[in-house]
Amino acid sequence: MKPPNALYIVATPIGNLHDISERAIETLRQVDLIACEDTRQSLKLLNRFGIQKPLTSYHDFNEEKKANELVAKLKAGSSVALVSDAGTPAISDPGYRIVRLCREHGIPVFAVPGPNAAVTAVAASGLPSDEFMFVGFLPAKKNARGEKLGKLKHLTCTLVFYESPHRIAQSLEDIERILGDREVCVARELTKIHEEFLFGKLSTVRTQIKELGEFVIVVAGAETCEIAEPAPQTREDVLKRLGMTRNQLYDLFFKK
Repeated sequence: MKPPNALYIVATPIGNLHDISERAIETLRQVDLIACEDTRQSLKLLNRFGIQKPLTSYHDFNEEKKANELVAKLKAGSSVALVSDAGTPAISDPGYRIVRLCREHGIPVFAVPGPNAAVTAVAASGLPSDEFMFVGFLPAKKNARGEKLGKLKHLTCTLVFYESPHRIAQSLEDIERILGDREVCVARELTKIHEEFLFGKLSTVRTQIKELGEFVIVVAGAETCEIAEPAPQTREDVLKRLGMTRNQLYDLFFKK
């Protein structure tokens, strides 16, 4: 049965092909068109499950233009599936622009859930998971990276970062320098043959890193949220800090 003209956000495996869901396979088999971050990468997955559908590229460099083209096809009655190279589209991958455009045009959007590297790493990290912030990739330049980390320093929730092999050492060094020597779990090549988890203090884990594969960094939050308040500048500031009026302050010191 052909699905309605809608956009389907389809999660695909982050490594192990057995992690794809039956619903994802069925959706990819039924849609009219599959938009892929890298058609060559997606073709490997589709061939594995005997899926033959027209493919079109949808990536960071053509997303704005291609989103409009795909919405036009959807409005004409086609059904489209969006996949990324691995994991869930629109999560640190292209996708949010076409979803937003579909919402603006009243086109239905359905998410077909599945693997996600950040959630997988948090679940296996051994760090608190009741509250965490997904930051994604840190800035490539050192100064910008330091500024970003400075804004996260006082957060008490667990922090989750993605990182590439050629920047992993620099990022971990900056994380330790700015956030302190916290507990960390670094996950490498999740669900793949060479999957690896390193757990411990940042100062120790940094020396054990192999600069190969894709990384997820899970860092413990700050123990307490210690953001200093600005010093009072006026009498009104002092009274506000004390929670008193002028008359109450006068009575405290001078009234018997």
